[in-house]
Amino acid sequence: MKAQGEIYVILPNIRSRFNVGSIFRTADAVGVRKIFLTGYTPRPPHSKIDKVALGATESVPWAYFRQTAPLIKKLKAEGVQIIALEKTRGSVSLYKIIPKFPCALIVGNEVEGVTARVRKFADAVVHLPMRGVKESLNVSVAFGAAAYVIRSK
Repeated sequence: MKAQGEIYVILPNIRSRFNVGSIFRTADAVGVRKIFLTGYTPRPPHSKIDKVALGATESVPWAYFRQTAPLIKKLKAEGVQIIALEKTRGSVSLYKIIPKFPCALIVGNEVEGVTARVRKFADAVVHLPMRGVKESLNVSVAFGAAAYVIRSK
């Protein structure tokens, strides 16, 4: 699994099929190696995912794991750096880190974000700086912004 520049995505408990489809489509655009869907995250095939993904569920490999923690432990054992995208008291700006490839970006649930239980397994917890009044972005938008920042490094 170790290859230069490889990016994986972990999606724990995403509620919206439209967000999952959007993340697949952006993952294809940014060259994500594989998407891991965990918990109750909807899985392809489904018309609402397919409507937004525009075929990316066929071009981006994916796998389902019921639980997130064992997946993260497996990836870490394979040398994958785990990066959680979540604004917390201790998180750092995504612009300030230098990812070590291969890496996996965890993008959390639309309401709860990346939970503390999952964050404790992360090698880094990062956030996108917010300039406006709102404290967060839609999960698929946040993924897109973060994935392009990581890809550019």
